[in-house]
Amino acid sequence: MGSFVLALYMNLTPRQKTKIYITSMYVLAAVVALAVGLLADWERIGRNFFNTEVMRDMFPDVIFIAAKNTLLYTALSFSMGLVLALMLALMRLSSIAPFRAFAMVYIELLRGLPALITLIFVGFGVPIAFGWSIPGGTLGTGSLGLAIVAGAYMAETIRAGIEAVPKGQTEAARSLGMSKTRTMFTITLPQAFRIIIPPLTNELVLLIKDTSLFFVLGSTPGTKELTKFARDFLNSTKNATPLTVAAIVYLIITLPLTYMVRRLEKSAAKAR
Repeated sequence: MGSFVLALYMNLTPRQKTKIYITSMYVLAAVVALAVGLLADWERIGRNFFNTEVMRDMFPDVIFIAAKNTLLYTALSFSMGLVLALMLALMRLSSIAPFRAFAMVYIELLRGLPALITLIFVGFGVPIAFGWSIPGGTLGTGSLGLAIVAGAYMAETIRAGIEAVPKGQTEAARSLGMSKTRTMFTITLPQAFRIIIPPLTNELVLLIKDTSLFFVLGSTPGTKELTKFARDFLNSTKNATPLTVAAIVYLIITLPLTYMVRRLEKSAAKAR
């Protein structure tokens, strides 16, 4: 019987095999969903993950403190990281060998280190080693730490965007008597940034989630970001509902951005 079914399957066309595979995956997903629905303790799940009393206690601070701080930390980190990334990308493409070497070492080093270690180094290592105190408390220290990491990743994105601009554009500008600097900032970079908007938006989404690492720097009630806020509520209530609320808020922030990335990528593909 098994050999007969196998022989019958082997005689099917690739399209028929694909339809069978897709149908079987749908059936498997439906069976798993049904099993979960029947076996799950929905009362316990609701009590521990969707407790309305705990949710009410979290508002409005989860929005006006935690979410606000998360967006503020992200905006500052992204802004500083973008400026740093532009400088590194230009150094990476420079004709001056020491500039290229410095940018390459910086990018490879920071991309190879966990962001958490960089935050700890900026928050504690620098003050201990040099006696420097970074202004702004958690906002300044954490944002600078994330900017240092994000700059390394975005630098490679910007470099790739610059190299993707057709060389004819640069040659035409240079033939009109424009300097290399003016050509770069008025011709090449505007076109490069149109190309790299989707990956830069992805980096922004990653930064939103990386602000959860700020917990290592310590916080006050007014400087907590979403994850720290949810963890403190979880510890005080002994209930997982704060994690659910934080996850929902993160999704409200990130899903529109990821949707925008898809739209931008489709627009760019059509333009090509």
